[in-house]
Amino acid sequence: MRIKLHHTKYIARRVARDLVNCDFVEVRKTKDEITQEIQRILTEDIEKEHDLDEKVAEILEAQEAEIEFLNADYRQLFWMTKKRMANEFGVILNNEDRFSDIAHKMLDYLWEEDYIHYTCSDNQVKNVIFTSIDEFLKGFEESDSAVLEKIKHYKRKLIPGTEEYDIVYNRLYEEELIKRGLM
Repeated sequence: MRIKLHHTKYIARRVARDLVNCDFVEVRKTKDEITQEIQRILTEDIEKEHDLDEKVAEILEAQEAEIEFLNADYRQLFWMTKKRMANEFGVILNNEDRFSDIAHKMLDYLWEEDYIHYTCSDNQVKNVIFTSIDEFLKGFEESDSAVLEKIKHYKRKLIPGTEEYDIVYNRLYEEELIKRGLM
C-alpha cells in the first residue's frame, strides 16, 4: 500500500514508539524529537513521488490529443511513464523496497545525528522500523474502513473535505489506531 501524506504523523509516532521500547536501542533524544524527524523523512519521500506524478501528468497532458486519437488507456500510460521516470526523481515504486529504503534513511539520520545508539547490527534496528511501517499500513486499511463506516452512520451528515469532516475523521481514526494497538 502507498503511504499518504496524512499517514506520516501516525507512522512516525509508531516508529518512534517501537524504537523507544526496543531493548537494543538507546534513545538519546526525546520521543517527540525522534517522531518529528521520522515524519520529515516520510514527508520528503512522499513529496518526491508527488513531484514525479505532477511531471508525468504534465507530460501526458501535452500529449492529450495524441492519446485521445490513439484511444490509449490513460492510467496505463501514466503508470508506464511513471516507471520510466522514477529513477530520475529518486522514487522507488516497489513498496517493500521503498519501505526498506525509507527505514535505512531513518536509521542513518537518527544514528548520525545522535538521536539513537545501538550495539547490534544495523539490520536489526532497520527491521524494527520496517516492521512498524508495514504493520501500520496493514492496520490502516482496517481502521480506515471502520472510521468510514462510523461516519456513514452519524446522525448529522458530514461532507468529505470540510473542516468538520476532517476533525471527526482524525479523532475517530486515532481512536481506531489506539484500539488496534497501532499507535
